[in-house]
Amino acid sequence: MSGILFVSGLHADTTIDRSRYHTLRRRRLPIVFVNGDLPGLGVPCVSCDDVAAGRTAARHLIELGHRRIGFVNGPLRYSTVQRRLAGFRAALREMGGGYDTDLVELSPFDVEGGQSAASLLVERGATALVCGSDLMALGVVRAVRRHGLKVPEDVSVVGADDSPLMSFTDPPLTTVRQPVQAMGVAAVRALLDEIKGRPAKAAEYLFQPELVVRSSTRARWSRHDGDAAPPGAR
Repeated sequence: MSGILFVSGLHADTTIDRSRYHTLRRRRLPIVFVNGDLPGLGVPCVSCDDVAAGRTAARHLIELGHRRIGFVNGPLRYSTVQRRLAGFRAALREMGGGYDTDLVELSPFDVEGGQSAASLLVERGATALVCGSDLMALGVVRAVRRHGLKVPEDVSVVGADDSPLMSFTDPPLTTVRQPVQAMGVAAVRALLDEIKGRPAKAAEYLFQPELVVRSSTRARWSRHDGDAAPPGAR
């Protein structure tokens, strides 16, 4: 084995035993992480900027006029979840008062987890939901419909990653796209450089996400609503 590329695995779990990775480093085996930096290990990491991803999704919904915006994601022990939640909350603070920062539900990273979390948030009056993955977002859409509501007429939904086929779902999913190709190229190049004895700087290299707007989000505010339009509403 010449080297290992760890992709969105256990290394993103902040509670894990890191001894396995230290053992590999002592053996001088080249390692590169993707989405899940482990500070102090001396390993290069290629990551999507998850703080920016959480902020981007929240700002999109804020600009559409939503004020009760929920956050649906996986367990908080994952660094990616912590960062997205930080970005989400930062966007709500940056856009001024009147936003509930406690509409947060964390659950397993799957359709059922998204459905369970969304059901609780919809019952608490959320009109828009930021999801930790596209798969969770599909569960969110299911939960909204089981409450007799519609996406996006009643509840707007934003996914994450822009997985294949998300433009063909019902409705086509608005999502925050990871620059997967650019990140993959960078990670492989970093690993090859490690193998060739030209190691990259042991740092985290952040790639910027992109908002892809489709049909699962829509404007909440209109001139006939009781609230004034928030900043940026169109």
